[in-house]
Amino acid sequence: MTQTPNVELLKQLPQVEEVLQSPAVAQLAGIPHDIIVNAVRAQVDALRQRILGGAEPVIETAAIAEAAAARASSLNAASLRRVINASGVIIHTNLGRSVMAQEAIDAVNEVIAGYSTLEYSVENMARGSRHDHCEPLICALTGAEAAIAVNNNAAAVMMVLSEFAAGHEAIVSRGEQVEIGGSFRIPDIMQQSHAHMVEVGATNKTHVSDYERALTDETAMVLKVHPSNYRMTGFTESVSIRDLRTLVDERKAASGQDILVYEDQGSGAFLRLEAFGTYAEPAVVESLNAGADLVSFSGDKLLGGPQAGIIVGRADLIARLKANPLARAMRLDKMTLAALEATLRLYLDSETAMDHIPTVRMLIEDADSVKKRADALKAAVEKTVPAD
Repeated sequence: MTQTPNVELLKQLPQVEEVLQSPAVAQLAGIPHDIIVNAVRAQVDALRQRILGGAEPVIETAAIAEAAAARASSLNAASLRRVINASGVIIHTNLGRSVMAQEAIDAVNEVIAGYSTLEYSVENMARGSRHDHCEPLICALTGAEAAIAVNNNAAAVMMVLSEFAAGHEAIVSRGEQVEIGGSFRIPDIMQQSHAHMVEVGATNKTHVSDYERALTDETAMVLKVHPSNYRMTGFTESVSIRDLRTLVDERKAASGQDILVYEDQGSGAFLRLEAFGTYAEPAVVESLNAGADLVSFSGDKLLGGPQAGIIVGRADLIARLKANPLARAMRLDKMTLAALEATLRLYLDSETAMDHIPTVRMLIEDADSVKKRADALKAAVEKTVPAD
């Protein structure tokens, strides 16, 4: 039931000029007058809306002034700042995911200090491509024919689907229709890309025969989505990339139809971390070797670099992605490219990567080392923060 607004409270709201004369607002320094005025108006309007909604707040000019002063002052304070991650979650989305290596930080600082060779080739003394900075490293590390990096893995999935499956069918297991974060779900991305999603199998079990029955002349792709942030255990079964490769190859031999095998690997590991045993995430090279035409993955998860979506695979397919208009809309900026390139260089030697990339180092760190750091943090907090 909607409450009737108390009109008398509306009459008690102070004028903007009255609030501006209050000490809390009048003493603000270093903030433009227009910003302060807007903050006061916003605070008064917020109270007005509460009253119109049936609330009966206490109207005090001094309190309004203090709130408006805090609102205006907040614009001068950084909202994105460093925190201590004591959650126990190493790749924490809300806290910025992976911590970058010092080499990546240094590379970013180098390119933001002035001009750079972002799209200029020193070798050719002519315009170059920003793809050239990371592609050779990615290919060397994964064995892929070609690669492209965009601004995140959701963008990578969108690009692949829109380029190769728009207006056609893309087959995906019901057990792999995951939500990849921020309420972005595979079915939604497929719909936005104009690919026609064909669901096969059951939530817990999907067989090769399910894919085989779903193949039609309109099938452009079989999509495998790796559930990188959860596990289904027990009475489950899924189809491997190798088996999907065999299926589409047999289809091509029989009818000439060329169907892509694409895996959204999600986390994207360059190293199989044996410390996790059977829970170790598959490496990108494993999916390519198993027969995937394209594999996409994140740069800021297990890779331990900046936010990016990396697509690797056949050279002819990557060339089409580079020519897609979305490649410009979703391209990486110079700072991200610098950080990604520096991170990739560390992977040229696996021991260096495990030692220098914080995310990887923390994932394989032994319990005793973690306890020592936790004890040191506890002592520092106790020394700095009063017990009461």
